[in-house]
Order: sequence, then structure tokens, then C-alpha cells
Amino acid sequence: MTMLEVSGLRSGYGRIPILAGVDFKVEAGGFVGILGHNGMGKTTLLRTLMGYLPATGGHVKLKGKDITKASPYVRARAGIGFVPQGREIFPALSVLENLRMGCLLAKTNEKQTIEQVLEEFPRLKRLLDRNGGALSGGEQQLLALARCLCGDPKLILLDEPTEGIQPSIIEEMIETLLNLRQSRDLTMVLVEQKLNFIAALSQRILIIQKGRITREVPPEAIADPSMLEEFVGIEA
Repeated sequence: MTMLEVSGLRSGYGRIPILAGVDFKVEAGGFVGILGHNGMGKTTLLRTLMGYLPATGGHVKLKGKDITKASPYVRARAGIGFVPQGREIFPALSVLENLRMGCLLAKTNEKQTIEQVLEEFPRLKRLLDRNGGALSGGEQQLLALARCLCGDPKLILLDEPTEGIQPSIIEEMIETLLNLRQSRDLTMVLVEQKLNFIAALSQRILIIQKGRITREVPPEAIADPSMLEEFVGIEA
């Protein structure tokens, strides 16, 4: 089953066009990476898919249903979760309170939902009473992911999750997301600059240039010298 279908998608900021006709599909259970230099439209694409930016052309379909004009709330209720760049947790709320905020869209019991998420993110168990703003950058990213999963999304949009994160938590994040792919049958669209991270998680990698998907490469192609040269400046 096709989870997400994007066709001719256009968007931007005011009169400044960014997306110039994006086309791609993601099958249910698929992990797809979006790779490109800064300014090519990666974050704009995720924000448009979530409904934070209006599409000025094209279509977005979720499980065959057109959601192009749907609000972010409707998309979230339909099963899309978004973990934005910069994490955007609530710094003055405790870890537990952040998780409870994520449960607002949950269709199951709040206590059971949080217990399940803590089993998937065991590092957070000892931090439940700590304010989100007191966590390390890596712990905040894990919290942002865990909070997103409290809403039981079927499709996660993940924007630059390794930004400012120490290597040990990056490895933990890879392991956790791979496990979640199996246990929750998650589908994911990942925007990332770190080549090793996007290659470790993605089944397919799409290259975006000037607001268009220009080609698809397999994850193993990331190690090719020509790819490394093309994306010089992007972290290996």
C-alpha cells in the first residue's frame, strides 16, 4: 500500500517559491531519506507535507486520500507525526509533561501509551521529573521523538535529527528507529545532512535540488567517492 504520494507539489514563503514540483511516493513501512544542500527545499518540503505551509500547487495524498488542503491538526489525526528541526520540546515542562502533551492525539489510555513509549526510549525513564530545557541536546531529541510517538503516528516526518547530537545518542537513535520500523510498522520521511545516518536508516534516498527531486540513489551509493565529492561540506 502507498502511504504517501506527492505529485507536482509547489510551495514557498510569500512570493518566494521554494518547491518547484516535487514528485515521490513512499510505500507503507518504507524509510525514505531526502538529501540535499542547504536551501534546496528539504525543510520546506516537510513543513508543507505537515500543512504548516500551504501548497501552491500539486497534491499530497495519505493512504490514497487527498490531504493537500487539510490543516496540520487534521493531518496529525490522520496519522502523520512531525519532529521538527530544533526539536521544539516544551523546555519549562518536565519530560513526563512533554510526553503527556504528545498523548493529546492518542487513541489509547494515556498511562499505557507513556509506558509503551518509555520501554522504547528507556533513557528517558530516569529523567521524567527533569525539565525539558535541562536535558542535553541528544536527550531532547529522544524526547521529541518519544513525544511524537505518543500520538501513535503511522508516518513520521523527521527533520535533521542529528543536529548538535553526540555520536553515542546518534547510534542509539538509529537502533531505536530501526526497532520501531518493525514493532510499530512505521513509515518515515527523513531529512538529514549526516551521510552515515541517512544511509543507515533509509531504504531509498532521494536527492533534492532547487525544489525538485532530481534522482534516487541506493543507500550504499553514499559511500561512493563521487557522492562524497558532490556533497562535500555535508557531514560523513
